[in-house]
Amino acid sequence: MNLHCRPDDDEDLSSPPTSSSQTSSSVASSEEEEDFLDWTCEARRGGSLKEVDLERGSRGWASPPGNLFQVRGANYFAKKSKVPAGDWLSKPVGVDWLRSSARLDHILGRSSGNRIVKSLEQAHRSGDGLKTFLLAINLQVPGRDNHSAVFYYAVEQPIVPGSLLHKFIHGDDEFRNGRFKLINRIVKGPWIVRAAVGNHAACLLGRALTCRYWRGPNYLEIDVDIGSSTVASYILHLALGYVNSVSVDMAFLVESQSEDELPERLMGAVRIAQIDMKSAVFVEPELTGWVAPSPTTTITPGTSQEKCAMSSSPLQSNLSWKKLSRGFSLLAHTSKVAGKVDDEHTRCEKNGFE
Repeated sequence: MNLHCRPDDDEDLSSPPTSSSQTSSSVASSEEEEDFLDWTCEARRGGSLKEVDLERGSRGWASPPGNLFQVRGANYFAKKSKVPAGDWLSKPVGVDWLRSSARLDHILGRSSGNRIVKSLEQAHRSGDGLKTFLLAINLQVPGRDNHSAVFYYAVEQPIVPGSLLHKFIHGDDEFRNGRFKLINRIVKGPWIVRAAVGNHAACLLGRALTCRYWRGPNYLEIDVDIGSSTVASYILHLALGYVNSVSVDMAFLVESQSEDELPERLMGAVRIAQIDMKSAVFVEPELTGWVAPSPTTTITPGTSQEKCAMSSSPLQSNLSWKKLSRGFSLLAHTSKVAGKVDDEHTRCEKNGFE
């Protein structure tokens, strides 16, 4: 079934991804898919970045098929073999490209509300989306204007107790930091970008950068602080801007570290296609009357336990997606210098070649 909303006249949406490795447990009934479409259509259309065609689109986001990414297969520990990832564990429901005078923490729990949360709450009132669990990944880019790229995903099927995703959602921060992985690939861009970043570079973000985890009753938000590493900040500060000419795919997953956890599955993926930095929507920081909850505490929207930290990075605001992707890749290569990553994760893995 086509999981895309019916496009508006001026929209050009991508074709739905397909995968031969999709398991029966992840296939929703037609009625469930209709409910999913009902509440997510507004969410997918409502962000500052529009959804665009996967192959031809620009100035927006798209959903790359999971098979474009190589992950650890069932025989990885015996043969170091990697395989196409197959379908995602969650479905994309939107992207926000935001800027603010302060670092934006805990997007889903803002007292002023979040558009994805509001869409889901409205669906709940009509009886739809009652089982939905939200995943949000907030990439925080420091600067004179702090930027956040927020990717939203919805898990419609019950999360199996004991599964790797269940352990990640309900585990502690130490477990999450040792498992939260990014795979990136440059789809389009100048040769200097491709040479600097490489392709299919994988990195444990929680080992290299500060990640904050916000756990709500029906969501998990992961805030990735790019400014938390001097190595990453240095790379980002020196990098040239190619934001208008670069398209990058990013996939997020929980790393499998034992045979019983194989094969790896993607939590979600996104393509950012030649975006315009100026398209970021300004969001007022919640500096008065709002404090962020502790990342280690199960919370409900609006509760407060821990104050938000302000970003004090001197980096300029003209940072690009190219720099972000390049920073992740080179950070994993150079992390021994920073003393943050050991063994296999002192470098970016080249999927399919290990």
